Amino acid sequence: MSELAQITTTEGEIIIEFWPDVAPKTVENFKTLAQKGFYDGTCFHRIIKGFMIQGGDPLTKDPAAENRWGTGGPGYQIKAEFNDRSHQRGVISMARSANPDSAGSQFFICDGDASFLDRQYTAFGKLIKGEDVLAKIAGTPVGSGGSGEQSKPQKRIGVVSIKIVPAAAK
Repeated sequence: MSELAQITTTEGEIIIEFWPDVAPKTVENFKTLAQKGFYDGTCFHRIIKGFMIQGGDPLTKDPAAENRWGTGGPGYQIKAEFNDRSHQRGVISMARSANPDSAGSQFFICDGDASFLDRQYTAFGKLIKGEDVLAKIAGTPVGSGGSGEQSKPQKRIGVVSIKIVPAAAK
């Protein structure tokens, strides 16, 4: 039976459909972390309107660690599963460093055409409900982060929980 990710945020709910046919290990990793409650209490720490919203860093649970947000993970990395799915609005993909095999828990949801990332980042699903929530989060006012990039939300956009639910339930 197929499953979905029910992402409950402080701005509303987003439902993601997985693509296990093109990124089976990535989907399994995300589902395993979600089922352990790994993402609960984190936040979207990087927002670039028209591009993407990024979350999944466990360090974002601790406001005192704010200067390190964007560097946290589950303590391991997974191998990239680049595929032919295009990074379009609503697509969820794994965030990583310069090393293609450096993804762990951080993910981003595209808020526009990001096809320049195709076959360089692991796309593993797509938003099927919550377009309004994605737009609301992407429209959050941002300021300068540690890198000087204008992408740090000026208010906390929390990830209350990520639950894995049967597709039939939604």
